[in-house]
Amino acid sequence: MARRSVIIGTGSALPPEIVTNADLADRLDTSDEWIVERTGIRERHVAAPGVKTSDLAVQAAEAAMQAANVGAADIDLVIVATATPDQTFPATATTVQARLGIRQGAAFDVAAVCSGFVYALTVADAMLKTGAHRRALVIGAELFSRILDWEDRTTAVLFGDGAGAVVLEAQETDSRGILSARLHADGRHNDLLYVDGGPGSTGTVGKLRMKGREVFRHAVANLASVTFEVLEDAGLSASEIDWIVPHQANARILEATAKKLGLPMERVIMTVSGHANTSAASVPLALDAAVRSGRIKPGDLCLLEAMGGGFTWGAVLLRA
Repeated sequence: MARRSVIIGTGSALPPEIVTNADLADRLDTSDEWIVERTGIRERHVAAPGVKTSDLAVQAAEAAMQAANVGAADIDLVIVATATPDQTFPATATTVQARLGIRQGAAFDVAAVCSGFVYALTVADAMLKTGAHRRALVIGAELFSRILDWEDRTTAVLFGDGAGAVVLEAQETDSRGILSARLHADGRHNDLLYVDGGPGSTGTVGKLRMKGREVFRHAVANLASVTFEVLEDAGLSASEIDWIVPHQANARILEATAKKLGLPMERVIMTVSGHANTSAASVPLALDAAVRSGRIKPGDLCLLEAMGGGFTWGAVLLRA
C-alpha cells in the first residue's frame, strides 16, 4: 500500500449569464461561424458586476465538499489557482478559507494561469504525501472577463468565467489516486501570452494579449511531451488512458494533442463549446462535468493536462 492523494469529491460554479457568439458578433467584427470553426466555442459564462473570483471559488468548493461528504473541520489545506485574484493580497485562498469556516491548516494561491489547477493539484499532492496535511481543497477560479480587451476579436471571443474544485484526501491505497505528475515552465515565451500590466510593481491596469498561432504550436508539442513523461513515470502507455481531461483552450488544440497521443476524441472530455477558455478553472470544470455525467467512473485512468502563459505546462495522471 502507498500513501496517495485521492480525489473524493468534485464541484463547479458558473455565472448564470451566458454570452453567445451571436451576442459578440453584434459588437465585434466576427461571426458565430468564424468563432466555431477556429475554436469550437459557441458560448461562455460571464460574471455580473460585483461578483468576485472568491464568490465562484466558494460555490465550487461547497459543491465539492458536499460530494465528498466532508465539512470545514475536515479540510486542512486550501489552494486556489487563479490569475484574477480578488486583491493583490491577501491570497484569495484565505478569503475562501474564512468564508467556508475552515479554521485550521494552510491557505495560499498559485499563479500559473491556465496551468494553475494542474500546478495546484501537484503541490497539494506533494504536501499530502508528506503527512503534514490530510485533506486539501484545490480550486481553479477565474474571472477572465475582467482582463479582456472587449474590442479585440482575437481574444475577447476565447475566454469565460467559472470555477471548479476538488477535495483531495491522503489515503493508503494501491488502487486509486495520483500516480504521477510533472510540471514545466519556460519564461522566454512571456511575449506570446500575457497581460500588459496589472496590480503590483507596475501599478497599472492591464489587458490580455496573445499571439494565437505561436501559442497553438507550443501547446500541442508541450502537452504531448509532458503526457508521455507522466505515463513513463507510472509505467503505463497512452492506450491505457480512459479519459483525457485537458485545459479547454481550443478544440483544435485538443484534437491535435489527441492525435499525437494516438487516442480517439471519444476519450477526450470537452466542455470548450459551452465554457470557452476559463483558464485555471477549465480542467476542474471539465472534470466535474465528466464525473457528474457518469462518464468518469471509479478505477478509470485519467490524464489532466494544461498549458498557460509563462509558458507553464504540466500533467497529472490519476486513477479515479
